[in-house]
Amino acid sequence: MPCGGGDIGLNVWVENGEILFYLSRSGTFDENNLFPKLGRVRLNLQPNPFTAGAKFRQELKLKEGYVEITGGEGRQATMVKVWVDVFRPVVQVEVNSSQPIRVEASYENWRTQNRELLAGEKFATSLKWSKLKAIQYKDEVQPLGNDILFYHRNRDSTVFDLTVNQQHLIKVKGQLINPLHNLTYGGIMRGPNMVWAGTSSGKYSQADYTAYKLKSKTPARTHQLQMYLHVDQATTLTEWQAGLRQIIRQAEAGKKNAFRNTQKWWRQYWDRSYVLINTESASSADAAWQVGRNYQLFRYMLGCNAYGKYPTKFNGGLFTYDPVFVDAKYPFSPDHRQWGGGTFTAQNQRLVYWPMLKSGDFDLMPPQLQFYRRLLPNAELRTNVYWNHPGASFTEQIENFGLPNFAEYGLDRPAGFDPGLEHNAWLEYHWDTALEICLMVLDLERFTQQDITPYLPLLESCVNFFDEHYQYLAGRRGAKKLDQNGHLVLYPGTAAETFKMANNAAPTVAGMQTVLSRLLELPATYASTEKRARWQEMLKRVPTLSFREMQGHKTIAPAKTWERKQNTEIPQLYPVFPYGMYGIGKPDLEVAVNTWKYDTDAIKNRNYTSWHQDNIFCARLGLTAEAAAITIQKLQDSGRRFPAFWGPGHDYVPDHNWGGSGMIGVQEMLMQTDNRKIYLLPAWPLDWNAEFKLHAPYKTVVSGKVVNGKLISLEVTPKERRKDIILPKE
Repeated sequence: MPCGGGDIGLNVWVENGEILFYLSRSGTFDENNLFPKLGRVRLNLQPNPFTAGAKFRQELKLKEGYVEITGGEGRQATMVKVWVDVFRPVVQVEVNSSQPIRVEASYENWRTQNRELLAGEKFATSLKWSKLKAIQYKDEVQPLGNDILFYHRNRDSTVFDLTVNQQHLIKVKGQLINPLHNLTYGGIMRGPNMVWAGTSSGKYSQADYTAYKLKSKTPARTHQLQMYLHVDQATTLTEWQAGLRQIIRQAEAGKKNAFRNTQKWWRQYWDRSYVLINTESASSADAAWQVGRNYQLFRYMLGCNAYGKYPTKFNGGLFTYDPVFVDAKYPFSPDHRQWGGGTFTAQNQRLVYWPMLKSGDFDLMPPQLQFYRRLLPNAELRTNVYWNHPGASFTEQIENFGLPNFAEYGLDRPAGFDPGLEHNAWLEYHWDTALEICLMVLDLERFTQQDITPYLPLLESCVNFFDEHYQYLAGRRGAKKLDQNGHLVLYPGTAAETFKMANNAAPTVAGMQTVLSRLLELPATYASTEKRARWQEMLKRVPTLSFREMQGHKTIAPAKTWERKQNTEIPQLYPVFPYGMYGIGKPDLEVAVNTWKYDTDAIKNRNYTSWHQDNIFCARLGLTAEAAAITIQKLQDSGRRFPAFWGPGHDYVPDHNWGGSGMIGVQEMLMQTDNRKIYLLPAWPLDWNAEFKLHAPYKTVVSGKVVNGKLISLEVTPKERRKDIILPKE
């Protein structure tokens, strides 16, 4: 089961009478941009309270955010508590027993020598299917008195250098942000009653490892173990070690209140938002109850990377584990995950972060939003180098240094092919997902009223790119940069990864219209009259959505034209979600409903797994039965030991965009907002009783209780927002 806090995640389990857990922390990327674990910890207690036949219980204390393991027989009763400090990068293990016991704690590392990654293993790196050799360099592990120090420091040459050279950016290399340079990560394991006990070796699952051991000095009723973790782009190893010592000093100074403060954080986390369904039965046989329970479990996993420097990864977050238990065809080390470690796929990442608005988890959003803001200089620089015009070119699959993924860029590129483009059938011209991040920033302002001035350069640069680039392309094709209506010709483009070589793709049109309109709606303090006039002119140049007749009904077209179809998305409904041009209480809802019901491309591509967002579409269209049925499919128990470890679907386990899209759908079934309007129960089934607390725009909190389809209690804060609540018609 998962356990974590701050930006640290653990997988905790008991096997053969021993407690094991993996260590993972946000921001650990090696030379190949693989996202490795920091190691594995194994605890052996003697006498062993977890032997066969003894009483045993392992519980995730969700409200307090820790794992409790109890066992024993006869007069021996032992409790082990595993928790992570939310405010400092420290993992704590506390052992309490009714009888004196001994503890042996092993730090296990499988990266003990340089090793060439197997072809399939490279899919966890930025090299993916490239035939280039990928060496995983060893970690350094050593005893320091009675402590165990472990770390990895990246070599001077990394996949960043390889990518910059590949993508013709050598002349500006010194201007590019390089997060892999001097990156050092690791930590120290120690315990106040523990002494160095030597090494041993073994094999777990598919990976050989070396164990570095501590043991208790004497038997005792209580034992403690700490792992202090540190990640930094330190100029020298000495500097990194000094930073680690500072973490230890700060943790020691605050240890008296650390657990209490962490519990307090988790309690307020659960208090600020929740969705509880059919709790009166609380039966795992009840599909709706599973939806509510797993909504909460997944939100816990999101809370474990509240304050990471990097976004929660869609393909496993902090909680990946031995891949052979995901699929037998992955006989690799615990570091493995499909679709890369330092590569962030925007179509997937967005679904992890959209639910945080209505759950009120605004403090969890900066890792995703700052990721784009931090990489803005790199995105603008590549636009300038390739096309000599302004604007930020963010590609769909983006490295943590802001460039396209090395393998996805195209490894067999034709001579003379535009170096700014990915030679990739799926990703070519796929830039518009950055507009969704822009909308997320604008929604953050609308929900919280917080100042988003630091993000304005990002928003402006993203819309500016489309306005500039498509005039640039049209100017290269002919004498006119706009069509006969004065609109941009958004060609070549793409409607997600499905409708390729598209003209005026629906997601791009909807994204530009929505983001520019919302920029113009910002309070006057955000922009000068001149800047607003520029936004208004830009908005006038955005083309309109295209439509087509399907089975005798008017529907939203995925684009004006396209040349091929190749994936399974439904981008013709992106004007519904995320861009909200259609929905409950908005004009022409029937056209969007027709698109879901009668568009044969949409029907063919319906799916509930992974990143598919059919449940969200149906909720926003008021299709209650369909929304409920797909939500049950999406948020039912995963079939793995932890109910919210979904996948692999299209991605990996645990699939975080699977859980995120499930959360969004539940929220939209309960509450939809349109500026100041708040629609309650727009797609809520009559037989789903619920208690909920959700957040709405303008610093509004809505909580209530639904029984048999009726809202029997409602509280709105502030009270004056009660007038903006709209209930379903009887």
